[in-house]
Amino acid sequence: MTRDEAAAAWARLAAKIAEHDLRYHEQDRPTISDAAYDALRLELLALESAFPELATATSPSQKVGAAPSSRFGKIAHTKPMLSLGNAFSPDDVEEFLARILRFLGSTDPVAIRAEPKIDGLSLSLHYHEGRLIRAATRGDGREGEDVTRNALTIASIPHLLKGNDVPDLIDVRGEVYMAHGDFQALNARQLEAGAEPFANPRNAAAGSLRQLDVSITASRPLAFFAYAWGEASSLPADTQSGIITCFESWGLPVNPLSHIATNAEGLMGFYRQIEMRRSSLGYDIDGVVYKVDRLDLQDRLGMVSRAPRWAIAHKFPAEQARTRLLDIEIQVGRTGALTPVAKLSPVTVGGVVVSNATLHNADEIARKDIRLGDMVIVQRAGDVIPQVVEIVLSERPGDSIPFEFPSLCPACGSHAVRDQNEKTGKMDAVARCTGGLICPAQAMERLKHFVSRNAFDIEGLDDKRIDWLVAEGLIHQPADIFTLARRDATSTQKLSDQKGWKEKSVTNLFAAIEARRTIGLDRFLFSLGIRHVGEATARLLARAYGSIDAFIKAMNDAADRAGEAYSELLGFDQIGETVAHALLDFFAEPHNQSVIADLLAELTIEAPAPVARDSVVSGKTVVFTGTLVQMTRDEAKSRAEALGAKVSGSVSAKTDYVVAGDAAGSKLEKARALSVPVLSEDEWLALISN
Repeated sequence: MTRDEAAAAWARLAAKIAEHDLRYHEQDRPTISDAAYDALRLELLALESAFPELATATSPSQKVGAAPSSRFGKIAHTKPMLSLGNAFSPDDVEEFLARILRFLGSTDPVAIRAEPKIDGLSLSLHYHEGRLIRAATRGDGREGEDVTRNALTIASIPHLLKGNDVPDLIDVRGEVYMAHGDFQALNARQLEAGAEPFANPRNAAAGSLRQLDVSITASRPLAFFAYAWGEASSLPADTQSGIITCFESWGLPVNPLSHIATNAEGLMGFYRQIEMRRSSLGYDIDGVVYKVDRLDLQDRLGMVSRAPRWAIAHKFPAEQARTRLLDIEIQVGRTGALTPVAKLSPVTVGGVVVSNATLHNADEIARKDIRLGDMVIVQRAGDVIPQVVEIVLSERPGDSIPFEFPSLCPACGSHAVRDQNEKTGKMDAVARCTGGLICPAQAMERLKHFVSRNAFDIEGLDDKRIDWLVAEGLIHQPADIFTLARRDATSTQKLSDQKGWKEKSVTNLFAAIEARRTIGLDRFLFSLGIRHVGEATARLLARAYGSIDAFIKAMNDAADRAGEAYSELLGFDQIGETVAHALLDFFAEPHNQSVIADLLAELTIEAPAPVARDSVVSGKTVVFTGTLVQMTRDEAKSRAEALGAKVSGSVSAKTDYVVAGDAAGSKLEKARALSVPVLSEDEWLALISN
């Protein structure tokens, strides 16, 4: 696979994973199984391993959860609520242990705590002087939903912690779940009342906790296990196991199943034991979590953007079933990508009825030779939609013919093409509609992305409203949203007079639009829907350039892809050529420049707030070069970024510090030539210790 082919495949996977993250974390209605989701992530991680430049801040591998719903108040987590990396085999577990020792630069065995991975909804409980004062979902890891009143109705969550060693302040984290017996009883009541039953206990727990009507939450049989913490004024123990023991003594419910081991054999023994007991536990688990037990080592290991280095989730194998493939439906995304979706004869897999599966692209269909009418093997690991694993050729109908991927967009009839790599002559895996803005599927999806929660977050402008406004010709591009009220004021056909609208709903919509005329630079950049630019990349760019004017100037200056501005863009630690080229291609289009100009005439774009206000290196650009002695390069970068510094891979006149270790080479020479301050490793550590 060439780099261009890998970049195209990466973009396809990133878009799909982002979509499924939203459905799982925010909507509590996943449309893909754990197994299928994990398969997408593994495919993406394999691409990033083979092509490291793809592993930028925009990658789903750097993202946690989804943005909190606007239906609830929002609570910022003082320490991020991270996700976990995954292991799927004993080799993965061996590599996890080896990676820890490599990072620490040690050969001494490290004690690892193993515990069941509860399949529920993550919850943060903030206790002050032992009293529960607020509760929040994980959300996007940085900000969650305020569900305090709902959490207070859960019987197993104590309102007041007991004991003399309870810290003045502690953020207890764990999982809200629903036991199997309670889930079955709830679904029986749902059916009796004529309501739709829940797909599985995880969806039931998440949906029950995230109710605006607290009485509904109170009526649902929810439970809680505590297994971690965030902010704490002090800690009563120096190991993970010690803290969990304290949790239990304070009255918090903890899972009684755990094990300490120092090697893969010990961890795998516990994993197999838990897997055998899985069906008899009475609640859903989808694997085992391994955590470094010593807290000082956890601190040293730190974290990457999405997950801690000191923990990993070892997933259970997926469950499988056979069913008939009835049809293949082609869906068109906001980038024009045509995505095939398998429509299946409903089948029960592990107690859940599933009827759809993503087929990724034309190459995937051809590789597996998937045909209409085929009997297929599907698998799932805990949600709704399965992954098609293989075809049962012995049961293929005699009149079966290969599936022909459409050459026309089903939404607008325009040609659907697969780009050809000029160097290799190979075709891109993804077929895309050439209709652009004339394609209703793309226009709709681009506008929906623009107003989505992680972008402009305009309350009341949901998918149905966007569909209607576009169909009526009232909006065509993003800036039209902000001129809607002015145009309506002079129109002879008022919006409030139209079917489905009322004066109050129109007033509320116009007020919500007006409230979004000021927006942060990072959210504005994300809202534009630039390929490969997700939330994390948008935040990085906003912090790097500081203002919309500086950012646009930098993109224009870098258009030749040869000068200092281009080198500076590529110099950011998590920006590679794929992201840089996507940005420059976007700004090279006159139409896109027009869209931005129209928006800037209506909006105020705010500069980003500093990441770490009390850090001496906050906002500074740092370059590490040479061999470090007291910490690994990864650890040095992690600590710098945690203090709000920007870590770059190249030296320029805008570099604030170059930290030079042993055998520093050309970067040190360039720093001296540009009179950039150069620090030794000891000087750097002394600086950040202050």
